[in-house]
Amino acid sequence: MVQLKEILRLWLKGGGYRTIERLTTINRKTVRRYVAAARDAGLERGAAEEQLTDDLLASIAHAVRPGRAHGFGHGATWELLQSNREFIAEKLAEDLTVTKIRTLLVRRTGDNIPYRTLHRFCANELGHKSSQLTVRVDDCEPGHELQVDFGRMGIMFDADTQRRRVLWALIFTAVYSRHMFVFLTFSQSFDDVVAGFEAAWDFFGGVFKAVIVDNVKAIVDKADPTTPRLNDAFVEYAQARGFVVDPARVRRPQDKPRVERSVGYVRNSFFKGESFRDRDDAQSRAEMWCLTEAGMRIHGTTRLRPLEVFEAEELTRLLPAPERPYDVPAWSEPKVHKDFHVEIAGALYSVPHELIGQWVKARADSSLVKLFYQGELIKVHPRKAPGGRSTDPFDCPEDKRAYATRDLGHLLATARGHGDSIGTYAERLLAAEQPWMKMRQVYRLFSLVRRHGERSIDDACAKALELDVVDVSMISRIAEAGAAGEAPSGRRSKDNVVELRFARDESEFTAKEQRDE
Repeated sequence: MVQLKEILRLWLKGGGYRTIERLTTINRKTVRRYVAAARDAGLERGAAEEQLTDDLLASIAHAVRPGRAHGFGHGATWELLQSNREFIAEKLAEDLTVTKIRTLLVRRTGDNIPYRTLHRFCANELGHKSSQLTVRVDDCEPGHELQVDFGRMGIMFDADTQRRRVLWALIFTAVYSRHMFVFLTFSQSFDDVVAGFEAAWDFFGGVFKAVIVDNVKAIVDKADPTTPRLNDAFVEYAQARGFVVDPARVRRPQDKPRVERSVGYVRNSFFKGESFRDRDDAQSRAEMWCLTEAGMRIHGTTRLRPLEVFEAEELTRLLPAPERPYDVPAWSEPKVHKDFHVEIAGALYSVPHELIGQWVKARADSSLVKLFYQGELIKVHPRKAPGGRSTDPFDCPEDKRAYATRDLGHLLATARGHGDSIGTYAERLLAAEQPWMKMRQVYRLFSLVRRHGERSIDDACAKALELDVVDVSMISRIAEAGAAGEAPSGRRSKDNVVELRFARDESEFTAKEQRDE
């Protein structure tokens, strides 16, 4: 259409057929046909160029070449494809690629068929993988959105593991300015992802309000187009830093096109062809490359320098940068053991005994361990080193609490509650340099109370105290003898009177008068 307009414009200015042929490089016979069609359409020589409207040009082109819509239609190759329509449809049904069908058609017809023409024919005429429209989405407001993606850079030697490993780049691209940051890592663990985000906030000098992320496992537990399930640990990190997480759909690069185009650019422009001492050297050079080369290039879309746009329009609109490093927590789901404790990172922490056998969710950072059950916070403990233990006495069953905590005061109070003599006897039992070694005897004393009753054991303790015998086995024998109606440990006289074992006749204690010889 541009060429047709130029032909008629030159003709209106008085140009001859040979002059027009020389200026437009179009054969003068073709020029003559277009001029004749223009005259038939009512165009007169010497008229103003404003008469060359699109509608007029379209009618002239259609008059000269009526076989094509608007003067530009399908040629002989398209007619050839139409004649082989059934063959092409059959091969598409067999799930052959367009490239393979082109090879078969060339072999079948002997003609050279352009791939793009065949692809367009399959899409327009047979509905095969018709290309979707590309919709350009408007950029967000400055400082609002950041797109993040992992990209494979290549192989690098890892000094920590002493072997060559795949090096990944966690790439952050600001949607508005296209300013980017590159964080290099050997893994995609949660700790490495958080370390990358922390480095990004420090590099940008603030936090973006929304982050569009890939479905990496450290961020998304379960991908879904509408309701993805995010990792609780990363949600907590996002809350701490104040940004919103918006995961992209699986295998939908158009959800984060700004950073998708950056992956190849970082790989080809920064990493390939370079030699680095180690990962730290590569990271320092990557940050410099982001500032000096990637940040100062003329961006292909915006035609501006990303770093300059970022500093002028985005930097002041970011959320404040973190003041201290993030304390990365470790999440786990331990089971409550029979001792009403859970094990986290080699240490034990108590849980209410009602939850024995249940699974709880644990969050452990450098200072605290928080335990949750069915979404409710049930316990908070100070963090212990591996091998340590933190026990809350109130997590124990009430009847086991004193034993678990070696609470001597509770034992003595319980003993006094059964009787004064029992309380005094328990005090005598525990009056040792290592009283916890006598706790079992006190518990046996309580079992005797449950077996024989408080009154019987209290009397037995009173008798044992009179004889200054502090032995629970003696209390047991006295109680059993009393239950049988016998003297506990004495002799019977002829009158069936109980004689105590250590009793003596009072005459043995009478002083005898000494005589002079």
